[in-house]
Amino acid sequence: QVQLEESGGGLVQPGGSLGLSCATSGIIFSSFTMGWYRQASGKRRELAAAITGGGSANYADSVKGRFTISRDNAKNTVYLQMNSLKPEDSAVYYCNARFSGMNYWGKGTLVTVSS
Repeated sequence: QVQLEESGGGLVQPGGSLGLSCATSGIIFSSFTMGWYRQASGKRRELAAAITGGGSANYADSVKGRFTISRDNAKNTVYLQMNSLKPEDSAVYYCNARFSGMNYWGKGTLVTVSS
């Protein structure tokens, strides 16, 4: 059974930092491209950052220079470090794993950036 479990969301002030984690099980983690998507209220889900099994990362323009995605293949876990957070970063953040036609999602974790 495939499981993706996000953690680390919460309330943070503008300009602050927050780190998200996604622990996985049931997949050959190192083979999967891992992504963090986000969906703000009333908006479409969008890719924030993704990282391949080999460690190549790409970012949405809106988060470049502020967010860092990383992975630990030994721990089957992917991370998202978010710095200089803005109110417009508020969203439910979802972990995604995809490889060779397989596509899995976590249930999401809420990030709220507000003073």
